[in-house]
Amino acid sequence: MGTRAEKKAKNRKNIIQAALNLSTSNGFACLSLREVTRAAGIAPTSFYRHFKDMDDLGLAPVDEVSLTLRQLLRQARRRARVRRGVIRTSVETFMEYLENNEQHFRLLMGERLGEQKGFRKEIKKETRRFVEELAEDIIKESEASQRDIINPELVAETMITVIFNLGMEALEIPSKQRIELAERMVSQLEIVLLGAEAVSKGWKASSGARLPSLLNGDEASAILDDEHDSDRAPLERSREESVSFM
Repeated sequence: MGTRAEKKAKNRKNIIQAALNLSTSNGFACLSLREVTRAAGIAPTSFYRHFKDMDDLGLAPVDEVSLTLRQLLRQARRRARVRRGVIRTSVETFMEYLENNEQHFRLLMGERLGEQKGFRKEIKKETRRFVEELAEDIIKESEASQRDIINPELVAETMITVIFNLGMEALEIPSKQRIELAERMVSQLEIVLLGAEAVSKGWKASSGARLPSLLNGDEASAILDDEHDSDRAPLERSREESVSFM
């Protein structure tokens, strides 16, 4: 028989899991304390040994989901530095997480616009952590590869938005179709980074000019003469060479 501390930890875990399971249908805001404790197999009075109230319970899975996902993506980015492109490895890691933790991600995304202010505030804070960690890695990779990425924090915010939005879309389609969606996600994230690198070179979408990476040698040299008056260097690169994150 387990110790008292182990039993308490098990009961807390059961409460959180029960809340996750029940919130899938109608959202966390519709849950009652008695409903959760019944599903967790404990007496209602025992609930208060673990949480102050239902709002306090709601914050626990948000913290748990966010921490787990951030750690997985961080590990994927570290792994990819010595193996494959960071974007593809990160997307594969994220899609695998969705496959195994669908309820968790539904809760995290579903309560972003929920009624409870505490929920919204906590989710906003956790999303900010995703952005900050990704921005730090973008800066490190940019410095290591000696390729400028303009406004790394905005780039990271855009990438996280793409990941979360397509993640929600993935929840509504069969597993087989998620492979195609994952490829879309990879392409969209690559475009974000390619665009950020192009803008850092002085390209502006409003000018109507072609992206530097798509120009031929003569066109690239002309732009460099006009805009930078600096050393002429070939800018014809493949997508894989344009940004070290890919």
